[in-house]
Amino acid sequence: MKFKLILAFSESSHCDELLDAARDAGATGATIISHARGEGMKKTRGIFGLEITAQRDVLLFLVEEHRARRVLETIAAVGEFDDTPGTGIVIQLDVEDALGVRHQIEELSGSIQEEI
Repeated sequence: MKFKLILAFSESSHCDELLDAARDAGATGATIISHARGEGMKKTRGIFGLEITAQRDVLLFLVEEHRARRVLETIAAVGEFDDTPGTGIVIQLDVEDALGVRHQIEELSGSIQEEI
């Protein structure tokens, strides 16, 4: 079974919403890295010229390859990543190998065959 790694970078306030949407789209779980910092093309300045950086979360999903595109697009739509600048980004990477996911493979094997 092949997997994709989906990384979503989003404002912390949207983390639960994105997790629920990804699970509904076929993700089986996630790892969350909290309190990351992100910058866009231009630094945001606030009062007295100080930099303003919102706290971000990084959500990592190891997703079976046939479900990955649906999860990716769902995260982007729910997070409004293409509609509103600065809300976040989501990317997908090929995974060459993964260990520690035997229970997922056993559980997914039947349902993936039905989907394809």
